[in-house]
Amino acid sequence: MAVTIGVPFEAFRFQSQFNYIATPGKKDLLSLSYADYAWKSGVWRLLDLLDRFGAKASMATNGQAAETHPNIVRTFVEEGHEVMGHGWVNDVYIKDAGEEAEREEIRRCTQVLTEASGGVAPVGWTSPGSTGSDHTIRLLKEEGYIWNGDDLSDDLPFVVESGAGPFVMMPRQSLATNDITHWVFSRNPPSVMWEGFKDTFDALYAEAKEGGARSIDITLHAHMAGRPTLIPAIERMLSYALEHEGVYFTRKCDIARWTLDKHAAA
Repeated sequence: MAVTIGVPFEAFRFQSQFNYIATPGKKDLLSLSYADYAWKSGVWRLLDLLDRFGAKASMATNGQAAETHPNIVRTFVEEGHEVMGHGWVNDVYIKDAGEEAEREEIRRCTQVLTEASGGVAPVGWTSPGSTGSDHTIRLLKEEGYIWNGDDLSDDLPFVVESGAGPFVMMPRQSLATNDITHWVFSRNPPSVMWEGFKDTFDALYAEAKEGGARSIDITLHAHMAGRPTLIPAIERMLSYALEHEGVYFTRKCDIARWTLDKHAAA
């Protein structure tokens, strides 16, 4: 059974996920400062935590974040984490701008992420808000990607025909283990994330013991989960997973490649 960890490293143009009074089209400086916590403190605390557990994560990285902080993206790669595309900024969606605008954004992000990573091109993509368009999968395939995470339809990854060849959809499995929904927006105590993880893990592990692959996601935003309040709950999740035989941490790109190999051999 695999545990995958996603750590969004995001940039915002107008406001992040924290605001009291927001004016459409105007910058909310307090909200943007909330997001700045990621590159100042949060991402480093999470990297230290992952290192203690020997866990490799998939870092959903906005293009602007990579352009502004290439040293952090290079650190992701040097420490063995996956850098994946996540749009240019997280509070501007490109899905309704048309096919060519979407392709241009994918190419722009790919170039910046590849340069910041020291030549390692991303192979995975999750749109801001997981909101892709009818063109997204085909465009990603044409631009060299192998997987996309804009999906909630299943427990395990599956292969679709993109219009340009086989392509892996990686359903988001973190409905109960996502800091933004279970801690920040809902104003729950951190223990709620631990409880959601344990219950989900136990159910999936019981299924895995009956045969077949199972995996669980943990989604941790660097400017949220990177704050000291949530760290003990995350440590508890990772420790609990490792208490079970046959459990390992992996990256989404590794699961996607496994899925493609299995599909080709079928």
